[in-house]
Parts: sequence; C-alpha cells; structure tokens
Amino acid sequence: MGKGPGLYSDIGKKARDLLYKDYQADHKFTVTTYTSNGVAITSTGIKKGELLLADVSTELKNNNITTNVKVDTKSTLFATVTVDEPAPGLKTIFSFIVPDQRSGKVELQYQHEYAGISTSIGLNANPLVNFSGVVGNNCVSVGTDLSFDTASGNFTKLNAGLNFTHSDLIASLTLNDKGDTLNASYYHIVSPLTNTAVGAELTHSFSSNVNTLTIGTQHALDPLTTVKARLNNYGRASGLIQHEWRPKSLFTISGDVDTRAIEKSAKVGLALALKP
Repeated sequence: MGKGPGLYSDIGKKARDLLYKDYQADHKFTVTTYTSNGVAITSTGIKKGELLLADVSTELKNNNITTNVKVDTKSTLFATVTVDEPAPGLKTIFSFIVPDQRSGKVELQYQHEYAGISTSIGLNANPLVNFSGVVGNNCVSVGTDLSFDTASGNFTKLNAGLNFTHSDLIASLTLNDKGDTLNASYYHIVSPLTNTAVGAELTHSFSSNVNTLTIGTQHALDPLTTVKARLNNYGRASGLIQHEWRPKSLFTISGDVDTRAIEKSAKVGLALALKP
C-alpha cells in the first residue's frame, strides 16, 4: 500500500538503507534462474575470510501465494509461505526451520490508511509472542514493538518509535533495548533527478553513556551507477560503487577503513548478482 504509516519496521528504514544497505566486507556471488513453470532458483555463495558459505533457494508464486524454500551448507531448511491480500490490507506469513522444532511461526500483517499492525506467535507449547503497531498517516506516525516470552513470563523486547515524513525528508526517533538505547535518524533527498540523498543516525546508550554518530550520502553518477559513502565518529569510513550492468544484475565494490589505522584495517567487499 502506498499510503498510510506502514509497519513499525518502516520507521527509520530509509536512513538505515542509506547508511548500511549493500555495504559488506565479504565476497558474495548470487545467480538467479527461472524454470519454464515460473519457479525462481537462486544460488548464493559467500566467502568470509577462509570460510565458505552457500545456499540455494526456490521461490514459487501462484496467484497471491508465494512459497520460498532455502537450504544452506549446514543442511538447514528455511521455509516461508506468504499469502498476500486474503482480505484488503492483510498479509499472512507462515515460516519454519528444519530441524529446529520450535521455529514454527505464523505472522499477520495489516496495513490501513491510518494504522499498520504486525503480530506473530510461535507454534510451540511456550511460544514467543510479538506485536508491533503504528498509528498515524503518511506524514506523522507513532508506534511500539513488543515481544513476550510465555515460557518465562517476561517481555524480551519493549521498543517505541516516532516518525515524521515531509516531501523530501524523514526524521525518526526510537527507544530500544527496554529504554536503554535512544536512536535518532534523519534522511533528506537533495536531488531526486540524481537520486542524491544524505542521512545521519545518532545512537545513545544510557547504561554505558556511549554515543555513536554515523553520517552518509548517496549519488547516482548515471541511471545505472550509484556511489555511497559513510563515516562515523570513531573514524570508520566506508564507501561503495554499484553498477547495474544489465537489467536487475548488479556489481558492487565496497571498502571499509579505520582512518586512525589505515594500514591495518582496510577491507574490500565484492558482490555480483546475476538475474535473467
């Protein structure tokens, strides 16, 4: 849905994507192919130092039902079935992990012009219950995100958030970790024509009295090439360049360095995603 406050996970998402999405220090290769009956098969390989990880996932869409099954190198199977719009604004998600017998979960999402709700419950004897809700509109919204462990009788998550959206800027404020962490973020579109934007995120921990400030920007050199950069108050600098060399196929080079110890900490990540 294009209008409305969205879900709680949307609070601050634009700034998070600007500052953190597509940055990586690993080498990642992804290939997606499609069978004649429309099944998407995606193979992913990641090299983390000396460690090699891989997984294969399949996705089948049938009307409003999407089934996704993924198997990794540890022989773990992840399955998700999503039913989109069984009723207006409603989405149902059922997921489980094999061999984890306690991983089964069903989630309901509902988005309305003035509200967004997501609730989930584990499919076991002592489930973890999650609830998040946002009220407002596409300009101002306020919400909360809760998790309750029925086994211990305790809340494992107590978060709250506020979001303000204008034509070219988004400001967000969230209180996380049961009130211990305050997070403020800002996202501003400088030029829609060149997809130029700036963003910042300030995190304060009340228990440790530590502040972390991260600022970043992005800019499209041309319709197919985007550059991004970020820097935090500890001198950690990162940058990336992403090129769409064919439709839906992306090549990304990213780098990360501690400006206080450049000779020791430089890391370079590569990502190649191929789609037909």
